[in-house]
Amino acid sequence: MYLGIPNPNIIIPLEKMKITNLDCKNPLKKTFEVLYNPQSYVQARSVQYAQIPLLGADAPIVQFQHGSGEMLSFELFFDSLSAGPEVGGTAIDKLKFAGNSLLPSATNLIDVREYTNEIYKLSHVDVNIHRPPELKVEWATLQFTGFLASCTQQFTKFDESGYPVRAIMQCQFIERVDLAKLFGIDPYNSPDTSQYREVCEGDSLWALASEKYGTCGQWREIAAANGLTNPRKLRAGETLVLPGLDI
Repeated sequence: MYLGIPNPNIIIPLEKMKITNLDCKNPLKKTFEVLYNPQSYVQARSVQYAQIPLLGADAPIVQFQHGSGEMLSFELFFDSLSAGPEVGGTAIDKLKFAGNSLLPSATNLIDVREYTNEIYKLSHVDVNIHRPPELKVEWATLQFTGFLASCTQQFTKFDESGYPVRAIMQCQFIERVDLAKLFGIDPYNSPDTSQYREVCEGDSLWALASEKYGTCGQWREIAAANGLTNPRKLRAGETLVLPGLDI
């Protein structure tokens, strides 16, 4: 149990950093807050040049080749025993952490991996889109859109049962280059590439066909690929295959 000077964020709550999965169709799972804001963050960008040597010259000719995407890096902190009402997350999360911080570590009820994995899994390939999801990181004036390029979890404290209660996570994001704007194409949403999509409330085969193929008339192909006899009866939570078509 934590005893000491209270965190000033309890008195003056600060806006929490939010991470949004822009490819997620479920609004309940789309956005989440970090538990503790990072103490700092770093933005970096580099440019690649080629050095072309000239015979008899003191220095080579420097020729621009290409730029690189901006990188955003920060460290996130997680602690289930020393937490108070200043933590982020849902109202249920705040109650859980506040209550757990009053208990001795032997009766710990929270495994911090439940929360670190929310971020860690964002580096995994989403089978619906054949790549990790596109993300938006928001914290006051910081607005960054890109992908989680690397993520390292370090667990530094454990309860008597061996469950981790404290963790530090190093995160690095890379800026997304909008191919649709640069070249007028999006290779990840091509109609000739099969995708898997989780059905959400309000979805219909017509809307899914229009989004995938650019025309709602292809809904029959989705129905046939999934063995649907009644296209009006879609169940939220089920997974549909959107077959690739030569169109």
